[in-house]
Amino acid sequence: MNSVPIKAGMLGGTFDPIHHGHLRSALEVREALGLDQLHMIPAPKPPLRGAPQVSAEQRMALLQAGIGTTPGLYADNRELRREGPSYSVDTLAELRAEYGEQARLVMVIGFDAFLRLPQWRQVDTLFSLAHLVVMARPGYQTPWSDELRELVGQREVEGVHSLMQRPSGGVLLLSLPSMMAISATYIRQRLREGKSVRYLLPEAVEEAILHKGFYQDVE
Repeated sequence: MNSVPIKAGMLGGTFDPIHHGHLRSALEVREALGLDQLHMIPAPKPPLRGAPQVSAEQRMALLQAGIGTTPGLYADNRELRREGPSYSVDTLAELRAEYGEQARLVMVIGFDAFLRLPQWRQVDTLFSLAHLVVMARPGYQTPWSDELRELVGQREVEGVHSLMQRPSGGVLLLSLPSMMAISATYIRQRLREGKSVRYLLPEAVEEAILHKGFYQDVE
């Protein structure tokens, strides 16, 4: 009987569209944490933007094309199937129920999202469900608010080994080797202008975008 707890993670985003920056970060996070599975979960509607030209289902299809057969990365559409607003705490609760109480469950977020953590829905419940791993940018120093510092409290750990001693509740700032400075906004702009996006995203994703006419001919 295998007594080693499974290690799983979730990485949410709009992925509008998925690009090499997203995918390389996902791969490096999975390797650094030793995850058995990393769920890449598209958000139903991009925040702070009008109705997207590309539907959530189409973004999901591009994500699947981008991941391809990469081991350990999984395109997960559960938030697209959910009725009403989609909150990370609900997704984590589902994953915890699926993987069991002893699984090491990790939510991976970017540093900008981490700075807004005190405003998240049911953030204390989030820590009871999962660890939080923050993809920190090398040399990127932004002061933490007092509220954020109080929220994190004694949860911060020094490394992956310490994080994985428990099923949930820790915070780890993780610097990734690559951290590609690729922007989905920049990709959409180039597509609108009819310019090449080669090498910014996987070839399969580029082919699908050009074939379907996504992100093109938009005001």
